[in-house]
Amino acid sequence: MKKYALAIHGGAGTILPSMMTPALEAAYTEALTNALTAGQEILCQGGSALKAVEAAVKVMEDSPLFNAGKGAVFSNKGTNEMEASIMCGKRRIAGAVAEVKTIKNPISLAQKVLEDDRFVFLNGEGAENYALQFEELEKVTADYFYTEERYQQWQAVKDEDRALLDHDGASEMETESPIANHDAKGGDYKFGTVGAVALDMDGNLAAATSTGGLTNKKYGRLGDSALIGCGTYADNQSCAVSCTGYGEHFIQNTVARDISARMEFGGMSLKEASDKVVMDQLVKCNGEGGIIAIDKEGNIELVFNSEGMYRGQVSSERATPSIAIYR
Repeated sequence: MKKYALAIHGGAGTILPSMMTPALEAAYTEALTNALTAGQEILCQGGSALKAVEAAVKVMEDSPLFNAGKGAVFSNKGTNEMEASIMCGKRRIAGAVAEVKTIKNPISLAQKVLEDDRFVFLNGEGAENYALQFEELEKVTADYFYTEERYQQWQAVKDEDRALLDHDGASEMETESPIANHDAKGGDYKFGTVGAVALDMDGNLAAATSTGGLTNKKYGRLGDSALIGCGTYADNQSCAVSCTGYGEHFIQNTVARDISARMEFGGMSLKEASDKVVMDQLVKCNGEGGIIAIDKEGNIELVFNSEGMYRGQVSSERATPSIAIYR
C-alpha cells in the first residue's frame, strides 16, 4: 500500500500552559490543523511532497499567529523582512529567498527559485525583481504585514542595541487580541519560524521553512531558515528536515544536513540522529529550538529541547490530524 506522511511546526520556545489563554490555544490548534489539512489534501490525492509542504507553509504564512508572512516581526528599520526555503528530496534541488518585503507568501517565491535551474538563493531587491515575472505570486504593500502586536514588540526595543525573539520581553498591550494577551504575559519567548516536511505516495521527500526573523534585527541579519542544510534539507535517501530555533546555533551546526548525514554515513535511524543533534549537540552549545523530520519509510520525529513546540502530524495510517503544543 502506498503511504504518505506530513509534519509541521509553528515555532518552539518557552510555551507553557500557564502562559496560554484558552482562546489562544484554540487559535493555534485551528491554524495548525488548517495547515495540515492543506498539505494532506494534496498528498492523499497522489500529489507531490513538494506541493504539500508549500501548501502547508502558506497557510501558516497567512496567519498572524506565526512569525512568517502575515505575522512577521519588524526589523530595526521598521520593515518586515522575510526568509524562506524549500527543497526536493528526489532531485536534491532547492530554492531560497531572503529579505523579501512585498511577496505575500515567500515560500512560493522560494518554490519558483527551485524550479529555475539557474539559481538556488536570491536576496533582497533582486529576489523582489525576480518575482515580478510571476503573475501568480501575490504582491502586497508593507501594510499587509502590519500587526499591532508585532509593532509594539519592536517599539519596545527599537532604540536598543539588541534583537528579540518574536515573543521575548513584549511590552504590556491593552487589546482584546489573544496574541497580544499572550505576549503581555512577559517572560516567555518563542522562535516563530514555520515549517513542513512530507513524504508522498511516490516515495519522495520534501521540506520547507519560512520566517520573519528576529524583532529589531540589524545589519541584514539572516537566520537559518533560508539556508539549505541549516534550517531546511531533504534527500530521498535519508530524510527531510525543517528547523526552528536560534538561527546562529542552527547555522553553526548545519543542523538539518547533519541529521541527514548521520543517517546516510553513520547508519543512524531518524530518531537516533534527531535526538543526537537536538538533545545533545545543540544543548552543548546552548542552542535552543527543535526540528521536524520524516524519513523515506514515513517515520516522523518531532524533537525539541525547549519547553514546547507548536507541531502537528498526519499520515495515511493516521488520517486525523494530531496537534500538540507543550512538552
